Amino acid sequence: MIKYQLHCDDGHDFEGWFPSSEAFEKQKKRGFVACAICGSNKVDRAIMAPSVARTDNRTQALPTEFVNEVPTPLISDEERELRRRLSELRAEMINDAEDVGEDFAEEARKIHFGQRDAKQIYGRTTLADARDLLDEGIGVLPLPPSFDDAN
Repeated sequence: MIKYQLHCDDGHDFEGWFPSSEAFEKQKKRGFVACAICGSNKVDRAIMAPSVARTDNRTQALPTEFVNEVPTPLISDEERELRRRLSELRAEMINDAEDVGEDFAEEARKIHFGQRDAKQIYGRTTLADARDLLDEGIGVLPLPPSFDDAN
């Protein structure tokens, strides 16, 4: 496959992939090569720098100013501790609570209005429904994130 930088007569630049130089010429001649922006069939190859692979396979040494630096961890100790505490808080909050899934708003209203026994629940709802619950005087709050499910 060959990648060509192309441009049309209106000055738009884009790229195209072709099996060979001959395939590009055939497609262009038949009017199959068109500008990706304006659709013009007056397209030509742009001047490109050739892509040349290295053959020496040498590895380059790091500049000396980076050699003795201490590596930086992706997560600081403080963030690791915060994540641990949030995970503990989440586990404590859902330990004795019932997961009501997508029915959270409906179940929260039932408990608030005495149509269901009072107990701790958690689940999923939309932001709009959560705001409606708060407007109705029903206390809700988001659970801390679960870091076990994330990268």
